[in-house]
Amino acid sequence: MNHHTFTALADPHRFQIVELLRERPHSVGEIADRLGLRQPQTSKHLRVLVGAGLIDLHPQANRRVAHLRPTPFRDLDDWLTRYHPL
Repeated sequence: MNHHTFTALADPHRFQIVELLRERPHSVGEIADRLGLRQPQTSKHLRVLVGAGLIDLHPQANRRVAHLRPTPFRDLDDWLTRYHPL
C-alpha cells in the first residue's frame, strides 16, 4: 500500500467513483452520468485512480470501461487490520 491510495481516495468524486465501481464495471460515460460530472472531469479523476493503481480501464468497442483492481484494496484491508485492536 502507498500514500497514492489515500491521496486518490481523499477526493469525494474519486471516492464516489470507487463506490460506484463496487457494484460492477462502468464505462466512463456511465460514471459521468451517474455522478453528474462532465466527461472530461470524469476522465481526469479516472486517470488519478489508474495512476494510484486502484482501477484499470479497458477498451470495449468505442467505450472505455473502468474496473476495480482488488490488490490495492486487499493491501488497504491488511494495513487497517493492524489497527483493529485499538
